[in-house]
Amino acid sequence: MEDPTVAAKGLVAPRGRNGIEGSPWGRSNGRIRILIVDDHAVLRQALRLLLDAHQEVEVIGDVSNGREAVETVEKLMPDVVLMDIVMQGLNGIEATRQIRKRAPKTRVLILTGYMEDDHIMAALRAGASGYVVKKSDVTELLLGIQAVHRGNTYFSSAISDTVPISEFLWQAQKGDGKAGYELLTSREREVLQLIAEGYSNQRIAGDLFISVKTVEAHKAHIMSKLHAQNRTDLIRYAIRKGIVNLEAAPDLSGGETDAAV
Repeated sequence: MEDPTVAAKGLVAPRGRNGIEGSPWGRSNGRIRILIVDDHAVLRQALRLLLDAHQEVEVIGDVSNGREAVETVEKLMPDVVLMDIVMQGLNGIEATRQIRKRAPKTRVLILTGYMEDDHIMAALRAGASGYVVKKSDVTELLLGIQAVHRGNTYFSSAISDTVPISEFLWQAQKGDGKAGYELLTSREREVLQLIAEGYSNQRIAGDLFISVKTVEAHKAHIMSKLHAQNRTDLIRYAIRKGIVNLEAAPDLSGGETDAAV
């Protein structure tokens, strides 16, 4: 097996439509089959080049958001998914939750720039097996991939050197004391994200294949659970919790109201 610290040679370019290749059948010489999920194309391509240079792993696809990730996992059944957190349409936390339900043998390794405790806890509760920050080098990423593939947990040294990992794991397993976002159902979290990205009720209904009345009911439940008074409150909450970033959220400077929803 190639030493992961050895310099990469003979790098290959991405292949396949939408970065997808291969099939769910078979394993290429025992390699760990990887799906990359990130909304930045350059990063996806760079990760593919880095990982394709190592014999331990095989990148079988890359997609740009959580919804595509869930669909692709069901088709290709990768061993490990490298998952970003903040992405439009369906964020990495909710995508992780859905993947773990639909493909329990697939492990999810979060790969993100966020190091806040709230993000780490949310990822673990959604079923992620590890958490690597993007400032890590490829050697640490490979260690994380191998660890979660074996059924273990893995955290970047940037996290584990500052906070006891046992504390994160213990808190994640606790079923009590849930509040706010933790009280929302998976569907309500999807609706919240789309509201925060400026989608209308009609657009949300179309994207999620549900009725407008169902969207309105979900929105009412969300507002009740989050103690929100209007759409602006929901958008600010989503930004504060890292569900969407400022670039994806609509401009609130004009004092938007629920009439826009």
